Amino acid sequence: MAHAAPDAELRQAGLRVTRPRLAVLGWLADHPHSTADAIVGGAREALGRISVQAVYDVLAACGEAGLVRRINLAGQPARFERRTGDNHHHVVCRRCGRAEDVDCVRGAAPCLEPAEHSGFSVDEAEIVFWGLCPACAGRAAPTP
Repeated sequence: MAHAAPDAELRQAGLRVTRPRLAVLGWLADHPHSTADAIVGGAREALGRISVQAVYDVLAACGEAGLVRRINLAGQPARFERRTGDNHHHVVCRRCGRAEDVDCVRGAAPCLEPAEHSGFSVDEAEIVFWGLCPACAGRAAPTP
């Protein structure tokens, strides 16, 4: 998914353009589904120095502005991506943790209609498919 230049996106979202924000958004554009630790490493490659807290602050601000999406996968650290607002889902490898995007399963967003919604106005469905990626499926299972 193509994005406008990160500085333009930040301005449009009402956020100041800072080197840490540009570094985080740049890293995520090329490394979707990254953990915060991976983003810290990528931002440090770009900037030399940046604190872990600064990266979390950038992720929080960009998340609130709709520039970054947080993905919570059971049993794994949170991951982040730039693809936002389109109600897509994910497929995750149980062995290596590789994650890929999966477009909406069927129909228009939110893809699924719950039988009971307790009065909520549902606008998004989050689905995670679990299995083995092609590389892991081709390898023998690890011995305990």
